[in-house]
Amino acid sequence: MERIRSVIFYKRYFLEFYTTLPKEARKKINYSLYMIETQLMVPDKFFKSIKSELGLYEIRASMGNNQYRIFCCLDDDSIVVLFHGFHKKTQKTPTSEIRKARQLMKEYYQTKKTTL
Repeated sequence: MERIRSVIFYKRYFLEFYTTLPKEARKKINYSLYMIETQLMVPDKFFKSIKSELGLYEIRASMGNNQYRIFCCLDDDSIVVLFHGFHKKTQKTPTSEIRKARQLMKEYYQTKKTTL
């Protein structure tokens, strides 16, 4: 299937998280990333905006009772920039994780602006 979007990593936070996961969890995340890359309309099951944070999204993957979330943003609608991920253990996303994602998104855009 043709790619609509590209996925890139900002710094190493996502990869550091990803490499610690069990193989089955990585497969679920890979499938979520595949859906985001290839589907024009991605179901909320895989990709959802964070309502309280303009421009911030979460990629979702589930394996049994385990919930994984990866924060990201869309750059020019065709590039998905991955920031960091975490193992979600409660119903509500921890404020500290959202704060970290917001800071990384801010850094990403500042870095992009200064390198152009």
